Amino acid sequence: MTEVEGPVIRTISSKVVYANAWMTVREDEIERPDGSPGLYGYVDKPDFVLVIPMEGDGFHLVEEYRYPIGRRTCSFPQGVAVARDREEEARTELAEETGLTADRLEWLGRLDNAHGTTSQGFHVFVATGLTPGPARREASEQDMTHRWVSRAELERMIHDGRIGDACSIAAYALLLLRERTAK
Repeated sequence: MTEVEGPVIRTISSKVVYANAWMTVREDEIERPDGSPGLYGYVDKPDFVLVIPMEGDGFHLVEEYRYPIGRRTCSFPQGVAVARDREEEARTELAEETGLTADRLEWLGRLDNAHGTTSQGFHVFVATGLTPGPARREASEQDMTHRWVSRAELERMIHDGRIGDACSIAAYALLLLRERTAK
């Protein structure tokens, strides 16, 4: 693969077409490398954290109703929290959604989230040395539940579509790569 230095699409103008407290939708007039004009619409959102709470030979998952897809789904805890750094943000999200606190938090990497439609990325952490406590969920998470599943069950859930959250699946792939290289 050939890598191209710098942007290959030039932004002519950019305007906000919609904004709320969680996102901004932008529409940019662009110029492609051959000089042809175009439009690009995308969602601007801040990066978030995703935490893989690992305990024994399994993981803690959260399940909640996801309005855009109209059904409940399972995923690893994730979200945006006010914090001084990503590690504190990960600890906050883990405690809010599951009640768990972690003795150890390891950063696995940063991934892009739907890079064709949003500027948002996410930082993946694995949490170990877990201690239970009360969850402190936000109003939007009031239907959220939390449970532990074995590694084998997690992989079955991914395979049969019970976990369809691309961010959780990508984060699990990062964990598997870390485990493979640690051997």
